[in-house]
Amino acid sequence: MTTDRLARHLRAGAYNNAWANHRLLRACSELDQEAFAATDRTNFFPGIGLTLNHLVTVQQFYMDALWRQAHGQPPHPDYRAGFFAVEVPYVTCAAVWQAQKDSDAALIAYCDTLTDTVLDEEVMILRVDHVQCDTRERLLAHLLQHQVHHRGQVHAMLAGTNVAPPQLDEFYASGEAPLRARDFAELGWTERQIWG
Repeated sequence: MTTDRLARHLRAGAYNNAWANHRLLRACSELDQEAFAATDRTNFFPGIGLTLNHLVTVQQFYMDALWRQAHGQPPHPDYRAGFFAVEVPYVTCAAVWQAQKDSDAALIAYCDTLTDTVLDEEVMILRVDHVQCDTRERLLAHLLQHQVHHRGQVHAMLAGTNVAPPQLDEFYASGEAPLRARDFAELGWTERQIWG
């Protein structure tokens, strides 16, 4: 584990992202398909399934850009066709959960390679009408904030179902380790692995 403080914080953020997704999707898996796919809810995306699909496809999109930059490859030539051609690529909760698990593992693996010295390197994304250039640090911070934002929306929508929304803020505090122990066991993680 890197001793570089910012890289270490981003790595912890990647683990927190995976943990919160795991906990939220475990709760969503208790919904029947009709409730999962319903599109009449009040939110930015008017459904739990729609929002969860947005979460995973946006993370896949940014991970593609980050990996391409890390491997010296050019930006994706058509991100819309590559990641957003289908509004709901994962129809069931099981499918979106597996895609999210895979993307979360990729994000953690990526963050495991980071040091503070590479965080200022620029990542390029070919947008429709411009080239987006951001540092790795800013792109990762944006990605993690984006995930928190939309997870909160799913959390709120769950409150309107028969499934209780899970607690999602028990990751960073050391005294709350017992509250995340079940999740860490399911994910195969240890406190030491993440925090050192």
